[in-house]
Amino acid sequence: MSGTKFLLIVTLLCSMAVNAQLGTAGKITYERRTNLLKKFDDERMASMFNEKNKIRIDNFSLFFNDTASTFVFMPPEQEDPMSWATMKNAVHQDLKNQHKTVQMDMWGTVLIVSDSLSKRVWKITEKTRKIAGYECTRAIWQKDDSTRIYAWFTTDIIPTVGPETMTGLPGAILGMATEDGGVVYFATKVELLTPTEVQMTLPKKKGKEFTDEALKIELMEKMAGEPYGARVIREIFFWD
Repeated sequence: MSGTKFLLIVTLLCSMAVNAQLGTAGKITYERRTNLLKKFDDERMASMFNEKNKIRIDNFSLFFNDTASTFVFMPPEQEDPMSWATMKNAVHQDLKNQHKTVQMDMWGTVLIVSDSLSKRVWKITEKTRKIAGYECTRAIWQKDDSTRIYAWFTTDIIPTVGPETMTGLPGAILGMATEDGGVVYFATKVELLTPTEVQMTLPKKKGKEFTDEALKIELMEKMAGEPYGARVIREIFFWD
């Protein structure tokens, strides 16, 4: 065998090995840690929390393939009386058709958002860290003048998926955080598998359907003058 043919075979084998390791479908388990003292910064609400109970932990599953993703809350085994303190959106993103469906449970009332995928301008940095066994690169989204979101993505998982409604990076987001660390998502486990049709489908819920803009308008009208109205609206659209 000539040297040229040998090098060609080695190159092809290496390429096949790399591609075999790239994830195109699977399940990502996330742990979300919310600092409730940072979230509820007014005196009345802050009095309900202290250093012992300020961190709220919620777990989510993200099922994905190369055309879609479904992000759902994983309920704890025991009922939690403080579950009201954080939102647990369920999100389906159709990557092929650039469309999202978000189910929100607003204290027993189901709201459904059906709209185009959110567009974000990411700044990719040179900083890296390992999350759930994957080398991840940090990216920054400057949402507005006062809000900056950090994300860590891996190019070893190809689809542009992530927690909540996050997309737009060259690979899956395994970590996400607000600048002050008030809300942090980190993948605790990544499984490369083929999700079932049930796993890729949102649970059926009846609720009024909105676009992002229509929901903002309705909430602003209904919550005008409410002491926590602005906070509720901000939380609902925080990741968009």
